[in-house]
Amino acid sequence: MNHSARHAQAAAFGRRAAGFAAACALLGLALARGAAAESVALVAERLIDGRAATAREAAVVLVEGERIRAVGDRTLIPPGARVIELPGATLMPGMINAHEHPLMYTDDYQNAHLKSSSAYKALMGLAGLQRHLLAGWTAIRVVGDADVAYANQDLRRVIDAGIFLGPRLTGAGHYLSITGGGGDVNYLSPEQHVIADGLIADGPEEIRKAIRREVKYGSDWIKLLVTGAFQSVGDNPRNVAFSPEELRVAVEEAARLGVPVAAHAHAAEGIKQAVRAGVRSIEHGTYIDDEAIRMMAKRGTFLVPTVYVGDYYAEGDRLLAQDKQDDYVKNDRSRFLAAIGRAHEAGVKIAVGVDLGGYGIDPALFTGEFAVLVEAGLTPMQAIQAGTRVGAELLQWDDRLGTIEAGKLADLIAVAGNPLEDMRALQQVSFVMIGGVIAKRPGDPTARSGLALIPDRP
Repeated sequence: MNHSARHAQAAAFGRRAAGFAAACALLGLALARGAAAESVALVAERLIDGRAATAREAAVVLVEGERIRAVGDRTLIPPGARVIELPGATLMPGMINAHEHPLMYTDDYQNAHLKSSSAYKALMGLAGLQRHLLAGWTAIRVVGDADVAYANQDLRRVIDAGIFLGPRLTGAGHYLSITGGGGDVNYLSPEQHVIADGLIADGPEEIRKAIRREVKYGSDWIKLLVTGAFQSVGDNPRNVAFSPEELRVAVEEAARLGVPVAAHAHAAEGIKQAVRAGVRSIEHGTYIDDEAIRMMAKRGTFLVPTVYVGDYYAEGDRLLAQDKQDDYVKNDRSRFLAAIGRAHEAGVKIAVGVDLGGYGIDPALFTGEFAVLVEAGLTPMQAIQAGTRVGAELLQWDDRLGTIEAGKLADLIAVAGNPLEDMRALQQVSFVMIGGVIAKRPGDPTARSGLALIPDRP
């Protein structure tokens, strides 16, 4: 075939393909409009709605399009509705993980960001986030991640655009750290110049510029490493990193740009300085004292304690800073749990954050944080609300997420059995719906397929 013939054939094929694509698009639009009017009734043995102190028995949730239309019993099911029976299951709001690092695909995160490209981490992150979704986590706040670029912000874009199914994302591209702080690389010689896993900023002007850069590339939270960390090398979690002036400037600049601030803080003095500066949440809070608790309760500052991650890494050899982690578990964990209980009693809002959700970890383990909150003194219902309604309040998404109420987005999950009697039921997620789209249903092998989830469209 000569060049002209090949060109003509290619052009004809292109016209046919374009015509077929246009026809499919029109058909898909028509079917999607029809599907939007479909009513889906979810029928479960019990319902945890995120607000009530007790579960509701024999409940029905009616979904139309992406939102919840009504909550009641079988009498509200309209003729022709699609009915999904969930026998023996508890229907509840999708879980919200308010502290996560999806791109940390390996325990050695302080080196992994140098070994792998941002594109590789994005692909691993997408796989991890979809496993998160299938395990019942429908919204995630990223609090900085081990990436020199902004892969999480790109992941949010493709999920928001409906290209892939995944949890709703919000958060910061990086955690801001001082030189020598928890986000710096502190174990190489002075002759080595590597990019740190955090965004290094010293002094008010560097902090302003770093925050502007974060917002420019899509961060809708700012994360500050106010103290040292447990899992990074060469710093001390009991030390305060940023100065009061730096914290004040950071919160002011973030507020000017319309984004809230999350403060990683272990040391009590760092917690208090961050609260005075006006941060929205304290992450971890390991050495919190009663004065800090009173300050947080008065100002409405949220606490995201992330206790289970310490249990996961206890007495192992997976971290570069394993000794610090082991010391915390041996000497500080019980005192910290008691402090979380006192904070809750004082009115501090406690939200669930896992801090463990990279690709390499089984997402069934993430619900360990709920059990830890019960150990700290919350009731099972209060712990579940910490990972649903309170988490939505922290994210400032409580107008659309966190509870099962008419008008809210249909982000719903079903778990086998009753988590109010046995928190391990949260590991047995049999049904997941996000924005009215079913991501998982009983007997669905998708969770084990390893394939990227895409919306189920005509």
